[in-house]
Amino acid sequence: MHIVHFGHACVLIETEGARILIDPGTFSAGFEAERELDAILITHQHFDHIDAERLPPLLAANPGARLITDPGSEDTVAKLDLPARTVHPGDTFEVGGSTVEVLGGRHAVIHEDIPVIPNVGYLVDHGAFYHPGDSFFLPDHKIEVLGLPTGAPWLKAGEAVDYLRAVAPRYAVPIHEATLSNPAMHYGLFTNLGPDGTEVKALQPGAKTKF
Repeated sequence: MHIVHFGHACVLIETEGARILIDPGTFSAGFEAERELDAILITHQHFDHIDAERLPPLLAANPGARLITDPGSEDTVAKLDLPARTVHPGDTFEVGGSTVEVLGGRHAVIHEDIPVIPNVGYLVDHGAFYHPGDSFFLPDHKIEVLGLPTGAPWLKAGEAVDYLRAVAPRYAVPIHEATLSNPAMHYGLFTNLGPDGTEVKALQPGAKTKF
């Protein structure tokens, strides 16, 4: 098996008979040039996991690829008029001779005021690779390679370490790291969830700001 990381949550898994792309989102780069894909898998509906602009041309350039999504991405896919299969935890399907099991079901909690959305993880070939999406769901399998969530509004480093210890894979591949260099996502949470009367003002390095 070979793995290509396109930044953030997007990875390409190459098995003996399949080329599987997972979570081509807005923070990832280069996946749009891939060809001869067998399947494109989406873990959940957030824009950093499904790029509504680049996904349609990617599928057009890969006519043999099946689009597989979680229940929460159905509306996005319908608006794009893309044929897709919706999968649920407990489902299993084949891609080019490789087995993919669907695990999990719920996105990790970002904040108690934000509704929890669906999220599925994808286990390839009985543990050869596991992508948990935005969750710390613990698979009941021995994992060879784990896509390890690294930075997000829903996690802290200590939780990622504990998850790594719990899964205990042979290899851990850090993913979901783009937010570490994109603090605007956190600023948006502060603005949307902060108390009335508070204005969030992000200071630019070296710039003088009047208060």
